[in-house]
Amino acid sequence: MDLKFGVIADNWIFLLSAALLTIKITTFSFILALIVAFIVGTLRCEKLPKAIEKVLSLYVEVFRGTPLLIQLFFIYYGLPSIGINIPGFLAAIIGLALNSAAYMSEIVRASVNSVPVGQKEASFVLGYNRFQSLVYIIYPQAVRVAIPTLMNSFSTMLKESSLVSILAITELTRIGNLIYTRTYRAFEIYLTLGVIYFIMTYAVSLISRKIEKRINKAYVC
Repeated sequence: MDLKFGVIADNWIFLLSAALLTIKITTFSFILALIVAFIVGTLRCEKLPKAIEKVLSLYVEVFRGTPLLIQLFFIYYGLPSIGINIPGFLAAIIGLALNSAAYMSEIVRASVNSVPVGQKEASFVLGYNRFQSLVYIIYPQAVRVAIPTLMNSFSTMLKESSLVSILAITELTRIGNLIYTRTYRAFEIYLTLGVIYFIMTYAVSLISRKIEKRINKAYVC
């Protein structure tokens, strides 16, 4: 075996920059996905007009039922056909966010529904309106249930961000491909990419555990 990991040392600055861009894209996408997920998930717990229910249900089913790669292609390459041009970086964030939010909204809905109905009714008796009931009574308990799964969604999004390389964004996977086209050292490059992705997802897992412990401790107190 003729392994030359020197190619990694020669390109470490590019790999580091691409890894930081990957984290940046994933973080922005996750924040947007959380916002969409909480809106959609909460609304689907309420009694809404059938038209709105069908729209929300259609959104969830479409984005869960089609590949993320096709969604990214549609947003970046398809929408310009009807005059909607979105820069690659923004298209990546929107695509990842909408796809993940479809799954995360179900997590939010299940977490909100896990809160006993009696607590919601009691909040109304105490004079809370629906918004106050959500913010002060429902969400604190729902978030505690949802945190582990939502953080797992962040890890999944981090790995799926490799697909945005098709949008000509020099994130981690794309920079690896570019280095490979110059060096033809596939084993060393893709092994290194795998290690970097593992380190990032493992770090997210550790952070998730700490957050979960703090929330559980605060809830007990």
